[in-house]
Amino acid sequence: MKKGILITLISFITVLSLTACAGLSSPAVNLTSGNVRTVTANGTGVVYVVPDVAYINIGVRVDDEVVSAALEKNNAQANAISKALQAQGVAENDIQTANFYVYPSMDYGIDGTITRNYYIVENTVVVTVRNLEDLGSLLDTVVRSGANTINNINFGLLDRSAAEAEARDLAIASAQAEAKAIASAAGVQLGALNSVNVNSSSVGTPYYDGMMGGGGMMDYSSEVPIAAGQLKISIIANVVYEIK
Repeated sequence: MKKGILITLISFITVLSLTACAGLSSPAVNLTSGNVRTVTANGTGVVYVVPDVAYINIGVRVDDEVVSAALEKNNAQANAISKALQAQGVAENDIQTANFYVYPSMDYGIDGTITRNYYIVENTVVVTVRNLEDLGSLLDTVVRSGANTINNINFGLLDRSAAEAEARDLAIASAQAEAKAIASAAGVQLGALNSVNVNSSSVGTPYYDGMMGGGGMMDYSSEVPIAAGQLKISIIANVVYEIK
């Protein structure tokens, strides 16, 4: 009986020993010749640049009881604005129609009865301004010429390639430095560069949402102050290194 107990105990200890050995060796099983240990790191490159172009939505909104009269008024004001823009040095192909609407509308009295039937005509153009120094005087001019809706002045770059290249180089350098720091902290050495991925994170576009008009003329007695600010161009890089 004691011999049977002893054999059983020895067998149990042997099983435990094999299990423990298997547990200790399991990480090595995942590191077969087909698997490559790697270090992954991210980096961000940011560049601030001064914009060299602006895009403005300039519109005319008029109303009249007769639709043809509303169209005639709108066309007259729109043509005056176009001539004023070109007189300020804006090229004709930098003036592009964005929206044109004609629709009926009604006014109601306090008792809910209709007090007026009329038509509204809206015409909005997107204007590309390439000389930002003249932007304030240009806005003042178009308002005096009949524009009664101006909004969403967006600033940008005509060519972002140089700034994006600089931000990309900064992002990759940052990611590489991060990978080296991770490897040093982990006590390993970096091997060959496995992959590099670069993505555009964001392009901050400052804008001025300054003037929203109704159907009448807006009264401006001086040049509109506009600040273009800076554009933020951000690039994210991801690098993967093999571990020696």
